[in-house]
Amino acid sequence: MKRMKAIQYSWFFALAMAGALMMTAVSCRKPEEKEPPGEVYSPTPYHPAYPSHFPFMTDTAENPLTKEGVELGRRLYYDEKLSFNGPNEGASCSSCHHQSSSFTINAGGTAVLPHVNLGWNKTFLWEGKVEGTLEDVMRFEVEVFFNTELEVLKNDPLYPSLFRKAFGAGEITYERTAFALAQFVRTLVSGNSKMDRWYRHEVNLSDAEMRGLNLFFTERGDCFHCHSFPLTSDNSFHNIGLDSVFSGASMGRYNVTGDPADMGKFKTPTLRNIELTAPYMHDGRFATLEEVVEHYSSGVKYSITLDPIMTKQGKWLHLNLTTQEKADLVAFLKTFTDTSFISDPRLGSPF
Repeated sequence: MKRMKAIQYSWFFALAMAGALMMTAVSCRKPEEKEPPGEVYSPTPYHPAYPSHFPFMTDTAENPLTKEGVELGRRLYYDEKLSFNGPNEGASCSSCHHQSSSFTINAGGTAVLPHVNLGWNKTFLWEGKVEGTLEDVMRFEVEVFFNTELEVLKNDPLYPSLFRKAFGAGEITYERTAFALAQFVRTLVSGNSKMDRWYRHEVNLSDAEMRGLNLFFTERGDCFHCHSFPLTSDNSFHNIGLDSVFSGASMGRYNVTGDPADMGKFKTPTLRNIELTAPYMHDGRFATLEEVVEHYSSGVKYSITLDPIMTKQGKWLHLNLTTQEKADLVAFLKTFTDTSFISDPRLGSPF
């Protein structure tokens, strides 16, 4: 009997000690951040509008679009606090991506890929340095390009509340900053150009534009293989004969992959709003669309990695377009201009 009582006493003592240790661990644990009184995390689902003839746009499961997330991303996109210090001090995304220029910078010699329809992309930057999702490239922008100081955002009078509304209670982190930017960039959809309206049987193209369309979508102009409609980019990499000898930046995709087959290849840019996004090519060597068309007509240079499209039978490097054909092709390219996109106040600065 005494032995039974001793066993019971030991069991109760052990149980009491375990409880005490558990209470101590709980009391030492850092309390979770709670929402301030009156602030409820109730995000509103957001569905970006894009034409029915566009492919389906998917977002990542861990970063579903919400009205609050998009608005936070929009503010961050235009805020120079994103680059408070570091190599790009005093800059924001909008410093190089102007809405009036289809979210690129229209400056001599500066070639910046426009932020247009990136929600359908899987590779980013001219050489494809970042691959994956918009979240991945925005994480690169925040951490590497801007070297964002999170303390600056945390000490801002508005951002802590905006982050809580977008993501709930928790810290302002690089991931959440990138997620918010990615949500806004997914709303930068251009799909209401004259070409889109013609496709929807809403308007007619001029005679010159129709001739340019026929050049674009046939072997004579041979543009459609890389610039397929409606996104007007295959999101791939090509050597289009800009150079025959490569070094430094001109090596293109090779600088990322190290694969000799990628020498001189660069990402196919979108032709959406191409009229507004001069200068052209990765190094901004062409100032006008006429110069771009002339390159394909008479200026292609041979190299071992030149895209096969440039050397197929009946073409061999040059299109040899007539003066009229070149003018018609330029006229058609301008039908991709979307004035509603560059004037939409929902995409403009909130400041």
